[in-house]
Amino acid sequence: MEPANSGALEALLKRGELVESTSEMTPGYLRELKHTLLVSGDTELISAPAYYLAARKAPSVNAFMTGIAIIQDELAHAHIAYHILEELGESQEALIFKRDPKAFRYPYAFDVPLESWTELVVANAMYDQAGFCLLGDIHEHGSYGPWKRGLVKVMAEENFHLRNGRNWSKRISLAGGEAREELQRAVDWMFPLTVEWFGLPDDLKQHSAQLDYRLKGLTNDQLRQQWLSTVVPFMESIGIQVPAHKEGEGYVLDYPFPCTFDADEKRWHFKDPCSWDAVLKRWRARGPRNAEMVALFQESFSKFQVRA
Repeated sequence: MEPANSGALEALLKRGELVESTSEMTPGYLRELKHTLLVSGDTELISAPAYYLAARKAPSVNAFMTGIAIIQDELAHAHIAYHILEELGESQEALIFKRDPKAFRYPYAFDVPLESWTELVVANAMYDQAGFCLLGDIHEHGSYGPWKRGLVKVMAEENFHLRNGRNWSKRISLAGGEAREELQRAVDWMFPLTVEWFGLPDDLKQHSAQLDYRLKGLTNDQLRQQWLSTVVPFMESIGIQVPAHKEGEGYVLDYPFPCTFDADEKRWHFKDPCSWDAVLKRWRARGPRNAEMVALFQESFSKFQVRA
């Protein structure tokens, strides 16, 4: 194997070939790959307690078991990312069980509690759709071979999560009355949170090493549009309103982006635009449920750890 250097890596990426080992990476590629894997692993991991706390409100045993099956999938997806990180020199144990809750890197949306079965299925329809867009992009365009192959399983299972979200959202909407009103309320606060999921607008993101290294193929705004192009038509098809509409070839938000969000009240203040600095400050402070969810998987490790 020839020594790793930027010229050899650049030529490999231009040929559309896959990186298979650290000997082919530059320090910059390795750093960006680890960061991307960490965000993916943390997002999959934290979705498990977030979904579990809501799945306990399932309307039937069948629905609860579907929720548990989804949680099992998410934990397996997290394991794929953390396992690859361990092969790249990181400690799974330290990453999962020994980090401060605020050090986890996942979308802010999961820090706002999911408190009902309705909110859980809207998360399946919106959050899992966001994950499907992001991981689908990496699966299609990604340059790191081991992760690209691991995502074959992930994409198939994420599709199941999406179907659960869509089937239940449609069912709840058709039920009408109070059930439909609860669905609309969930969409009202979760839709803008998922729009945020894709990060800063492209005009504020001056440089993306992830794109340069082909760790992803689409920009934040392109991925956001991909998500809008699936979620907006679906919600409209089941009679649920969303604050966005199609204009030309793309989708336009019907509110200032970004704007102020009250996490405790689960309410957006569309008449109160804010800066991206304010959004970044909110993300870094984490939301109401961050510490509680991390404790759900760190407590047992600490309590039952076998010490030499």
